[in-house]
Amino acid sequence: MCNDNNTNSLAEILSVILVLQQNACVDSCLDSCDRPMLGGGPTCLVCNTRPVMIYTCGNGSIPWSMPVTKDSTATCEGNSTTCSTVFRVEKIEGTCCTFRVLQDNPDTTSLYPYVTTNSVFTMDLGCVCALRCLTDTYVECV
Repeated sequence: MCNDNNTNSLAEILSVILVLQQNACVDSCLDSCDRPMLGGGPTCLVCNTRPVMIYTCGNGSIPWSMPVTKDSTATCEGNSTTCSTVFRVEKIEGTCCTFRVLQDNPDTTSLYPYVTTNSVFTMDLGCVCALRCLTDTYVECV
């Protein structure tokens, strides 16, 4: 574990994100991870996801990546197109958070940058040193 003090802060921020996603709103104000509403925009009327990138204590300069499938042989070595560094908060229990892996939308004409996958993972927040929040968006089927 890297930093117990950081774990509580991250759990609180991720809890806020989870609640916001569950109660998606149209307005936005401050541009931070824990801003009180999910934003809308000219191309997205109602957002339901605040995508995040995760940086771990052991490798804080490279975003955490996970396979986009449940295939147990899938790995994220090199620049694999079968992996993603963008996630959606799904559940928080204590200092552990369950994330859903989001994948770049293969439909380049879509207004929405990500599609959902059936790949999920749970991470001990003691292993996380930083979060990067991306622009709020709508993700189908979540």
